[in-house]
Amino acid sequence: MKISYNWLKQFINLDWETEKAGELLTDLGLEVEGIETYQSVKGGLTGVVIGQVLNCDKHPNADKLKITKVDLGTGDPVQIVCGAPNVAAGQKVPVATIGTKLYDEDGKEWTIKKGKIRGEESHGMICAEDELGLGKSHDGIMVLDPNIVVGTKASEVFDIENDQVFEIGLTPNRADAMSHWGTARDLKAGLLQKDINLELITPSVSNFRVENRLNKIDVEVINADLAPRYCGVSISDIKIDDSPAWLQHRLKAIGITPKNNVVDVTNYVLHELGQPLHAFDAHYIEGNKIEVKTLEKGTKFTTLDEVERELHHEDLMICDAVKPLCIAGVFGGINSGVSESTTSIFLESAYFNPVSVRKTAKRHGLNTDASFRFERGIDPNITEYALKRAALLIQELAGGIISSEITDLYPKKFEDYQVLLSYDNATKLIGEEIPQETIKSILSSLDIKVNNVTESGLGLTIPAYRNDVQREADVIEEILRVYGYNNIGFKEKLNASISNIDKFADHNVQNTISNQLVGQGFHEMMANSLTSADYIQLSDQLKPENNVEMLNPLSNDLAVLRQSLLFSGLEAITYNSNRKRSDLKLFEFGKTYHNYEDKTVENKHLSILTTGNRNQESWKTSQEASDFFYLKGIVIAVLERLGLTKLKSSPVKTDVFSEGISLSIGKAKLVDFGIVKKSILKHFAISQEVLYADFNWDNVLQYAKHNKIKFKDIPKFPEVRRDFALLLDDSIKFEEIYTIAKQSEKQLLKEVSLFDVYQGKNLPKGKKSYAVSFTLQDDNKTLTDKQIDKIMNKLQHNFESKLGAELR
Repeated sequence: MKISYNWLKQFINLDWETEKAGELLTDLGLEVEGIETYQSVKGGLTGVVIGQVLNCDKHPNADKLKITKVDLGTGDPVQIVCGAPNVAAGQKVPVATIGTKLYDEDGKEWTIKKGKIRGEESHGMICAEDELGLGKSHDGIMVLDPNIVVGTKASEVFDIENDQVFEIGLTPNRADAMSHWGTARDLKAGLLQKDINLELITPSVSNFRVENRLNKIDVEVINADLAPRYCGVSISDIKIDDSPAWLQHRLKAIGITPKNNVVDVTNYVLHELGQPLHAFDAHYIEGNKIEVKTLEKGTKFTTLDEVERELHHEDLMICDAVKPLCIAGVFGGINSGVSESTTSIFLESAYFNPVSVRKTAKRHGLNTDASFRFERGIDPNITEYALKRAALLIQELAGGIISSEITDLYPKKFEDYQVLLSYDNATKLIGEEIPQETIKSILSSLDIKVNNVTESGLGLTIPAYRNDVQREADVIEEILRVYGYNNIGFKEKLNASISNIDKFADHNVQNTISNQLVGQGFHEMMANSLTSADYIQLSDQLKPENNVEMLNPLSNDLAVLRQSLLFSGLEAITYNSNRKRSDLKLFEFGKTYHNYEDKTVENKHLSILTTGNRNQESWKTSQEASDFFYLKGIVIAVLERLGLTKLKSSPVKTDVFSEGISLSIGKAKLVDFGIVKKSILKHFAISQEVLYADFNWDNVLQYAKHNKIKFKDIPKFPEVRRDFALLLDDSIKFEEIYTIAKQSEKQLLKEVSLFDVYQGKNLPKGKKSYAVSFTLQDDNKTLTDKQIDKIMNKLQHNFESKLGAELR
């Protein structure tokens, strides 16, 4: 939210520096995230002075140029070459002196320098209005009032607006502060705590008068729950024109582009008082009637942005007797807004149900200044006042007469909130006792009425516009923020519990990996550790004698503690598949239990299961099925996240896999992963391929603790890539190529990657082609072609001698 400091001073006459006012606003909970400078003329005309043309002669070397002598009030006239057709002796003109910075229409800066034009020296520039940013005309130089004193700064002659704009990060609960009036109200309360009592200046509407009743428009609110209050008034005989400079400056300062005097007034009052308004062209209101109602689902409506939208049956609409005109509280219609031909308007000011507006805005993907406020709940009791304020401004700027009584449909008035405040509770929550008189003063400054006073507390009435203050705790928060968080002292004694937890503690590592898997699209599951004893029959490596049996099982399906996490995972896949959820990515941290002759052992595991497609069906991406290499990538990513990279790979020995890999460090197995046997899947009525990884989490944790973070500088010299297409026997694995390459060149070879595999036509039987890339880099210098060729020849020789490879 942008708040203009100049605008703010219209409500509260504060002469503080901008930064100091920003600090107080932040202390009050209206966090100032930044302060921007606004100038109605970029650069503020610094360096531009008023001069008088003393002489004006034809340029000897150019027909369209003239040589002038200009008095700048320094006692020493300067020569300026000017090409304007209207320059003449005796004129008072704006002159950009040497060093002045001017800006073109795109905002690009350029500097006035001493120079020669067609052989004649020029010491400045006599300016047209577009060159100074004061208008768009470039027909000639600006000729000013002859009574202006020579040497006067141009910034003192022209109406230049210089402003500071606060960018306030407003929290959603502070709907009361979404305006300059609301911000000033908070600022006054904060200043009062600093013993600065300033008057809050309220715009007067005492001059509002109904001049005739010739353009009365009837209003009917059919759904009062969605529009609890609706006000409107007609204004006739208006003239649409540009807004005056002061109003344009106010809007431009907060990032709003002026349109015309009527629309600008509605935007002005919106940001002044926080009350959204809408002006309808009365000519387009058929039947001389406004109806506030919902329409049938599917009704077509074209909004101001020329987009045809399909309405929902819960969207509240402002309609005339025939057609919809506006989405209430969100966006106007294309045919009902104010245009250059508008001569009479119906001005709306209303309070719409926040939930209704929020749902409607979200449904249609619209976010406007009006919906932003209505969604959060505006002041229901300012509706008529804001309407009068806007009507008077429109009369002032566009003429016109008030041609109807104000219609104000407010069947059920919003009641103020009643709250009891306990002094003891306030002290407990704040952590310090605040004097009772100070509490009363703060509440009074916030328009919170003290109804009764007792020894233990206060009975309060909270104004309806503070919809975020409805409980005792809310009132205490208000007291504290105005009193000042920084004014609450620190105790000499501070009690705290400090937990010295190892970063490799189980729960820390588990949370890290859980977050990583969730980020890759997996869902965490929690299965029952109790399972069926029959599952051990699905694996020869699971023994009945190792079951930890329940003494009093609830059922045969919950008779033993599980020896493997696989089967409970397959149960989850079956459950989801039966409900048409066949694309699954699941993980679980859990324990397995084994009963041995001399002891009972429990081990922690991480299981990962994936089946079906990797991602949800979408028009943007093609479907890819989860496969072995996808699971391998997930497994390696988990281990690498914990710094476990020097792994030994071997064929999996666990018999639940049809094929798979086991990764170890030394003799300690970290993970088995692969494709689950179809015979096991058949037992669970699963028809599609399932990939499974089983981490021995206890071993993973043990080796992760030894990991040390290593880092190195970003290389300063470029890397080089070379490729080989190798013809190899079918039996040779990429791992062998990788190992030989790394042994051949340990220093400069950084990466070895397999990017293509081909088998089939045009290759000898029993052969395959591997396309392998090699990335070389020297950290200390740029590699030469000679060095690169030497390394690649060595690699080729080793591949040929050790693997029988041929270059294709």
